[in-house]
Amino acid sequence: MPFITAVATIDLPNKIKQTEVKEHARGLFAENFPQVDRLIHAFDNTEIVTRNFCKPMNYYSKPNTFEERNNEYISNALEYSAEAIEDCIVKAGINKEDITDIIFVSTSGLATPSMDALIINKLRLDPHINRIPVWGLGCGGGVSGMAKANTLAKANPDAVVLLIAVELCSLTLIKTDYSKSNFIGSSLFSDGIAACIIKGDNHVSDKQITYKAASSKLYYDSLEVMGWDFQDTGFKVLFSKDIPTFINEHIKEDIVTFLAKQGLGLKDIKNFIFHPGGKKVLDAYKDALKVEGDFLKNTREVMNANGNMSSVTVLYVLEKFMNDGYQDGYGLMLAMGPGFSSEMVLLTMKKK
Repeated sequence: MPFITAVATIDLPNKIKQTEVKEHARGLFAENFPQVDRLIHAFDNTEIVTRNFCKPMNYYSKPNTFEERNNEYISNALEYSAEAIEDCIVKAGINKEDITDIIFVSTSGLATPSMDALIINKLRLDPHINRIPVWGLGCGGGVSGMAKANTLAKANPDAVVLLIAVELCSLTLIKTDYSKSNFIGSSLFSDGIAACIIKGDNHVSDKQITYKAASSKLYYDSLEVMGWDFQDTGFKVLFSKDIPTFINEHIKEDIVTFLAKQGLGLKDIKNFIFHPGGKKVLDAYKDALKVEGDFLKNTREVMNANGNMSSVTVLYVLEKFMNDGYQDGYGLMLAMGPGFSSEMVLLTMKKK
């Protein structure tokens, strides 16, 4: 089966304390958002300590247009993608010419030619690489991208698949949007970039983290739970306060059903590689799954240190497992995103 050989993430130049972001948001919203004093505690309730931003904090106070922000998305996405990919290539012990496929995942900016084309051009990757740009899966995109990368590597045992996920959520902030969703979004979302290398079976390796199966589910009649409303001013964030309730009602049954198809149960999962979403989402996972111990420790610590980086966050969690250690056995990657949808990848994880 395909296997994951390396993950590389980026430390962006502007890591800002949540307390500083809180005061910045208060200044932006105070004049036109009467609920600011009542809801400002949302920043504290996230349990986020620091957040990643591609631009310094004063950038977000200055007047800008959707065009200007999207141009920043393209230039920053290209710069930091190249940095993450070059690091990942070194970690994987391959040459850039070895890459056969590239999957680019994002939902926070637009580019045509797509970002994968810009990356191939900048890094002078093989011009015959199979390209798959994936857009619009939101927080679920990292797990979905991992599933797609492994599907490619399963179909072609000689494949070396590059998965790159980029989310620059801060550049989607519409300063003139004084909605509750935008205010709460400003307490959670941040920027991140991650690159992964996945290889097919014909490559020699210890195969420590091996793909086993994947699941994708779209929940009927839940389109309003999360997404973008596209306006002249940019991407207006939409998400419902009912997301934790949705998780409580659905996620355990969905996980149990998925694992049962593999002849497994929830007790067989030793490593929970979950997208955090936010504190309320983590609490919903704990309430729904009732797994003993601090099973979401790595997920929570990634969120505390970085904020919610949308699709990229789960890949930071995966990297933390790879760097800090994991238990022998099965690992479950999981994220939920617009649709409303869930994405899962089952991994077999063995220590050296």
